[in-house]
Parts: sequence; C-alpha cells; structure tokens
Amino acid sequence: MPTLVRAAAAAKLNLYLHALGRRDDGYHLLDSLVAFASPHDVVTVRESDGFSLEITGPFAAPLLAEDLSRNLVTRAARALAAALGRAPDVAVTLEKHLPVQGGIGGGSSDAAATLRALAALWGLDPDDPAPARVAPDLGADVPVCLFGRTAYFGGVGELVEQAPELPPGLSLVLVNPGVGLSTKDVFKARTGPWSQSGRLERAAREVGEFVAMLGARDNDLMAPAIALAPVVGQVIDALAATSGCHLARMSGSGSTCFGLYASRADADAAAKTLTAANPGWWVAAADFVRDVRDL
Repeated sequence: MPTLVRAAAAAKLNLYLHALGRRDDGYHLLDSLVAFASPHDVVTVRESDGFSLEITGPFAAPLLAEDLSRNLVTRAARALAAALGRAPDVAVTLEKHLPVQGGIGGGSSDAAATLRALAALWGLDPDDPAPARVAPDLGADVPVCLFGRTAYFGGVGELVEQAPELPPGLSLVLVNPGVGLSTKDVFKARTGPWSQSGRLERAAREVGEFVAMLGARDNDLMAPAIALAPVVGQVIDALAATSGCHLARMSGSGSTCFGLYASRADADAAAKTLTAANPGWWVAAADFVRDVRDL
C-alpha cells in the first residue's frame, strides 16, 4: 500500500438547481445537474502516529480561523476511520485554491477527495461501500463530489445518477467577487412556489443546443443570493457582457458565478477582460472534466 496519496478536489458547478419542496425536518428537496471544472484544491494524506490537518494555499486563512476539528476534511477522515473500525492515524494537508463559501462545493469536494485519498492509502477495494456510506452525513454535496462525474443529484443530495456527457468544446469562466454566502441564509431567503424537476430531455450534441436547454431551467437560489449580496448580480452581468458568453449563472448557493463559452480561447479572452476590469475578483478560465480522478 502507498504511504502518501494525493487527490484533487475539483470545483463543482450546479448548471441548474431547482428546489422541489421542503421536508418536515427543514431540509430542501433538490434537483440539479452537476459538473466538475478543472480548478481544484489538493488533499494529501500520509501515514502518521495520529491525526493532523495542515491547510495552505491562497484561501487558507478563513479555514485556519475556524476550529479545525469541525473542518469537513477532519470530519471525513474520522468518519471513514470509524466506519472501518480503525484509528484516523493520518497527516492531511489541504492546499486551498478555491474560494470559501463560494457555491462550488469547496468544502464538500475537499471531504470527498479526503475519502478517495484515504481509501487508496488504506488499501480499500474500489467497490468498498464505506466511503459512499459515510458521505451523506458529511453534507448534501459530498455524495455527488465523491461520484466525481457529471451527474444529476436529488433528494437532499443523497440521490446521485450519472448524466450524459457535456457537449464537446464547452468551456467556462468562474468568477467569485470575494464575498461568501451562507447556504442556510440563502435557502432561508428563498420565496415563491416550488419548481419541477429539470432533467434534460436528451443529451445535447453541441454547445448551442445545450445552452438552450439550460436556458429553460434556473438556479432557484440566484434571486435570494442577489438579494443578500447584490454584487452577485454584478458578476453575472459582467460575465454576460463578455464576448462569446452563451449563458451566465450562479452556481449552488453562491457567490461564485460562471459563464459558458464554445471554446477555451473565448473563455481565456473573457477571463482576461474580467480580471483587468475587476482586479479584486477571483477569475479563472477553465475546462470541464469528465472525472475528477483524472486531475
């Protein structure tokens, strides 16, 4: 077995997100098409005499200001160890490159990467159910992040089903204005009727067809997020104004937004324009990835 394992924690994009209802316990029933993009955190695990977590990278500071015992990486390591009946004797390093509270599954993706890395470090069979069994208790996005491929998710996040491949050539730009949003606060601010499921009627063959399908769907959390943080609306408008942008939308509960482009060249040009005009924003041109394990 290896003594050190690295795993990528890719940015998660909600290409659409519909709220279908709310359970008696307060959790919302969701329907979303999720894909993963190339920007990512990195989780490294290695054998140790006890558990430790080190956090580095440009977005480490907000996490270091919190109790590390409550970090999703810590919780994932301890949960998997408990499920396997062993001690979490590992030293974990999290390189944090994705914005915190950004709606792109940063913490959830970190937890999923931790589960994948520990499964390899501890020699679990690829079909071992333990990582998937502990994932739902860590957070709604953790199961789909553990799946790591384009997927529909439903329920409160526990229902994950592989979705058709995205059309070739599709690229994107991610933008975060430096404002974090609480998922709980955004859901609390949501008003209006519940939506219906938005699953695509077929696999799109090209970018224009795919964008038209997404345009008939929404992110139901975008309006409440903009009400809480108007800068999110400014980001969406700025993305939509760039040359070649086919669709601009917020991901998850915000505050990161994305624009879709028919080529990486268009995405690179848009990212350059946005960075020059808004030096305080985090901007990244990116590609979609078929499987986060390939990063």
